[in-house]
Amino acid sequence: MKIMLADDEPSMRKIVRLTAEDGGYEFCAVNDGAQLLDTIDVEKPDLLILDVMMPRIDGFQVCSRLRERGLRIPIIFLSAKGDIVDKGVGFSVGADDYLVKPFSPEELLMRINAHLRQFERASKMALHSIQEGDVEIDLSRFRVLCRGAEVPFTPKEFQVLSYLAQHRNEVVTREQLTQEVWGDHYCGETSSIAVFIRKIREKIEADPSHPCLLRTVRNIGYIFGLG
Repeated sequence: MKIMLADDEPSMRKIVRLTAEDGGYEFCAVNDGAQLLDTIDVEKPDLLILDVMMPRIDGFQVCSRLRERGLRIPIIFLSAKGDIVDKGVGFSVGADDYLVKPFSPEELLMRINAHLRQFERASKMALHSIQEGDVEIDLSRFRVLCRGAEVPFTPKEFQVLSYLAQHRNEVVTREQLTQEVWGDHYCGETSSIAVFIRKIREKIEADPSHPCLLRTVRNIGYIFGLG
């Protein structure tokens, strides 16, 4: 993963470079906001660090323009000013965090790690839907559509179906499903999974007795998908 910095202070570029590389990240830097806007599409960073006070275009303007362009990656501001008004401006233009100089490299790295983890989780959740045949599983809204009509699902039924759908055309064992949906400490029998599978089939299969979407792999588990 790559960290990109825009800061006109050579000493700050060195500190952030060493911090990023110590954390195992790739690193690139530019001297000001205008250079960043010109090169970001080439560099394709996973996280941005912006100094607020830069020549030509300041960090607030850069952040605002990038958000207007639809850039979703985390953005952290660095600034010598720590007053609430300055921070408010930063967050209002789309920043994810605000770090006041001087700061410890360890704190910066912790914040980088945290924002990248959060962004990764959010990106996975932002997968809007999975379509298979006449069935659409809307992961962001927790709903299932069958032949265009919404079908009511209990939370557990949805968890079972969405897990299978996210492993489409893969065999998923009963033990995998139990651990994923109920957790490591579940004490029940894996045979109870069959009850949920039957209920799901009744809701999504044209003929639940002869399923084509959600099939049983004998003595192992289940597979979701037409292919």
